[in-house]
Amino acid sequence: MHSAYIVVTLLAITMNAGSAIAGTIRRKKLAPAMRRAGVPESWIVFPINTLKLAGALGLLLGLVGVPLIGLAAAIGLVLFYVCAVHTHLLSRDYSPQLGLASGFLAVAASALALALAA
Repeated sequence: MHSAYIVVTLLAITMNAGSAIAGTIRRKKLAPAMRRAGVPESWIVFPINTLKLAGALGLLLGLVGVPLIGLAAAIGLVLFYVCAVHTHLLSRDYSPQLGLASGFLAVAASALALALAA
């Protein structure tokens, strides 16, 4: 495995797992930002944070020897964050959450590209 793949994938795992856990714990603080983007508050834990955590676990499995699961997780995270960015843009929500979604998309896309190259 390439060291860049390992570093970027570990970064994506940490970001997504941390975001999922923090989002579940602090969901009341996230609710106004989600409303601005037109996302129901009931979606914060499931499906949003559940998908982030599943993506992080899938990336981890890819690192420890199940590369197809890691690849599928990277594809899933890229699709998730493309949808997140699209949702923010459709609702004209140019808050910091759009920047976060874009950053998460960049890291997920990098992990995907490096997984394909590995």
